Amino acid sequence: MATNIKSWYSGKNVFITGGSGFLGICLLEKLLRTIPDIGTIYLLLRPKRGKEINQRLEEIKKNLVFEKLFETTSVDEAFKNVKCVAGDVGQPDLGLSPEDRKMLKDNVNVIFHSAATLDFAESLKTTVDINLLGTRRCLQLGKECTNLKVFIHVSSAYVNSWALVTEEIVYPLKQDVEKLIKLTETLSSEELESQTPEILGDHPNTYTITKQMAEHEVQACQDLFPCTIVRPSMIIGAWKEPIPGWTISKNGAQGFLMGAAKGVVRRLPVGKEIIYDNIPVDIVVNELIAAGFHAAVTEAKEVQVYHCTSSTCNPFRWATVEDKVNVYLHRYPLKSAVWYPHLKFLPTLTWFKFSAIFVHIIPAMFLDLLTRIFGGRPILVKLHNNISSSLDRLSSFIFTEWKFHNDKTMALQKWLKPEDQKDFNLDISELLWIDYFEDLTKGARRYLNKENMKNIEAARGKDTLLMVFHLILQGVIYCMVWYTIATCSGLSMTSTAFIVPLTIFLCSYI
Repeated sequence: MATNIKSWYSGKNVFITGGSGFLGICLLEKLLRTIPDIGTIYLLLRPKRGKEINQRLEEIKKNLVFEKLFETTSVDEAFKNVKCVAGDVGQPDLGLSPEDRKMLKDNVNVIFHSAATLDFAESLKTTVDINLLGTRRCLQLGKECTNLKVFIHVSSAYVNSWALVTEEIVYPLKQDVEKLIKLTETLSSEELESQTPEILGDHPNTYTITKQMAEHEVQACQDLFPCTIVRPSMIIGAWKEPIPGWTISKNGAQGFLMGAAKGVVRRLPVGKEIIYDNIPVDIVVNELIAAGFHAAVTEAKEVQVYHCTSSTCNPFRWATVEDKVNVYLHRYPLKSAVWYPHLKFLPTLTWFKFSAIFVHIIPAMFLDLLTRIFGGRPILVKLHNNISSSLDRLSSFIFTEWKFHNDKTMALQKWLKPEDQKDFNLDISELLWIDYFEDLTKGARRYLNKENMKNIEAARGKDTLLMVFHLILQGVIYCMVWYTIATCSGLSMTSTAFIVPLTIFLCSYI
């Protein structure tokens, strides 16, 4: 039996779905950097936007996630055992050619199934096809592999979101899987959409119901080969590896920091004392690798479920970083900022929407008008409309607190050898959210807003200038309100001087 993770994965051939996504590309980087003797890594990629899979692989190589890896090896050397395979989990037989399918069946030892549609607004037909049937198709490939050692499935901590406290078990289904599949095949799009709320039942969206059903697909194969399910919560930027703060995802905290740094996202509806379950992407990657190793070497006969979460071991609350967020935004400002950044938390979605009229929509309309005048492409009004729509879809998640018990994850950490505990750490008890958010702010600056630290002094100079403009604009607005009320009331400016502090006070609530 292999003594540690690195020796076990050495020589193993790995198949990864979702390898170009946020989690998948970080998994690829970790395998290449820490297990140089790994066998062939097969990436399932679908041609899109007129680009063939080899072109997509070249784009993957350019991602800054590999920056640390390329410090010690060349691109060609690092990717010598990476082979892209044309396919799509949403297509019958994964869209594989007969030749590629035979190659995978004959060679693959480990399957990481990460591909999924994460869009909460996606139709039931699409999510069934990708999240549910896509998992079934990957498992079918696993059944046909001649020497499969383990199947690792990426699920979500929110698949059982009707329960506010959940354990690391596969919960029973309340809907019939085959009946649902039949409905998506026989009903028209309009009929299916009208019946979707009834079909969902306790589920908030099509994502959670199809991901829960996918877990049962995995469980059904537990007697055929070792299987494991990892349930991450909200995956955000890297804590330590490969680079603190690295991200390509605009979901969650890093997306808000991206927009706030530009000065265009100024309000955020959150419950400051509610526990929000965030987990760094590098911890999720470590758990996928470690969970697969454990299931394989113990030859597990029952699917193991792991919560890769923070709510019960190192809970995050926005109140923890509230006083620091704006400090970080001005410590690492953007040269491309359109206005002086200031992010404020609001306690309800209704309050947010009212405030957004004044601090998001009206300024966006004005800036879009200027953009049109100077021949540019206006995007801010559309951006804020999209944000508002997204928040409506996420409303059930924004002000709800879940607790995901992760006893099995903690037990897995203790079970690992000391060297594996260090190289594939699963324990976030030492993560300091205040320090982490500083790295996340820098990561959003570099990887999402595409500004490196070379222009930081120029950006700070612009930040100071924007602050002056911001203060001047506030002064002008307060004076205009003062003058308007004095004129309309027929009172003198002196007798209505109280209007200025009153306006400042009222605006503080917007």
